[in-house]
Amino acid sequence: EVQLVESGGGLAQAGGSLRLSCVASGFTFADYAIGWFRQAPGKAREGISCINRSNSSTYYAESVKGRFAISRDNSKNTVYLQLNSLKPEDTANYYCTARRILCAAYGLTYDYRGQGTQVNVSS
Repeated sequence: EVQLVESGGGLAQAGGSLRLSCVASGFTFADYAIGWFRQAPGKAREGISCINRSNSSTYYAESVKGRFAISRDNSKNTVYLQLNSLKPEDTANYYCTARRILCAAYGLTYDYRGQGTQVNVSS
């Protein structure tokens, strides 16, 4: 059974930090790029970051560039998303996805996704 399980969300103050984790199982993790998405109530989902399977390339949406950092540990089937300098507009459900494609072509579709972890940022 394929699973992507996120953790690390919670409540943070503006300017604070959180570290999200995504643990994968049930597929060959090292063969997949991993993308993080977020969605706030009433808003469209947003792809915010992606990391290629070999850690060679990372991508960020303009809205998070310079504040968030993605990394992966293929030995642990885990991807991390470090959230720094948080803003109230970062409040959303964050979920990780997997797709067997390069990040440059990732788009808004994916092969697998997790349920997400909620991030709430207070002003």
